[in-house]
Amino acid sequence: MFSIYKKELQSYFYTPFAYVIAAAFMLIFTFVFNAAIAKIDSSTYQFSFASNFYSVIFYFVFLIPVLTMRSYADERKFGTEVLLMTSPINVFKIVMGKFLATATVFLFMIAGSALFPIVTALNGQVVVSQLICAYIGFFLWGCMCIAIGMLISSFTENSIIAAILGEIAMLAVMFIDDLSGTDFIAQFPAVQSVLYAFSAQPKFAYFSQGLMRLSDIVFFISAIAVVIAWTVISIEKRRWKRG
Repeated sequence: MFSIYKKELQSYFYTPFAYVIAAAFMLIFTFVFNAAIAKIDSSTYQFSFASNFYSVIFYFVFLIPVLTMRSYADERKFGTEVLLMTSPINVFKIVMGKFLATATVFLFMIAGSALFPIVTALNGQVVVSQLICAYIGFFLWGCMCIAIGMLISSFTENSIIAAILGEIAMLAVMFIDDLSGTDFIAQFPAVQSVLYAFSAQPKFAYFSQGLMRLSDIVFFISAIAVVIAWTVISIEKRRWKRG
């Protein structure tokens, strides 16, 4: 698994790809940060970094499909998938190696945003516990989106199609909460309860408020595990077809 992890990291960091995505994320975070500051009409700057992350997620879902679109699509497109399919490494280790490498790149992306609370702490006050909750929640949200994006990438050999479908899937996950709150769905309480139970946005909202609940952590970890399992099944199915 480590060899796959190392190979994937190199494919990100030995090219400008990871740095461009990280720069785009920092640009978005800076924009949201400046917008939050601009809304303050008091002489004392009071705003929440945790709520800042909640504002970022809408723009963030446009970046993750770009990060994950090449995970499996390019392997199929350039024929390197054959090497993976015939390697002695089992599919679970291949999928986990790719997932952990992409999660590492994501961690690299959000690490740059730590500059903002550090500078703020030097000139003011930062609620550290609230900030930690926000980072944990944002990382879990991002890992869930990465898992979804990689699953979509395993379905096609066209990275552009993988990015578009991944974007649609992530927007659906993001707005399932709004769907559950519509008047039409409200007519069916059972359906509404199921949709709300699978809504990720309300659970992330608790993290963005500086609150960390065990049920929300379990939800994100379970969602990641389920989607990774689906990816393993998708790759395994294609491996059996080849062999």
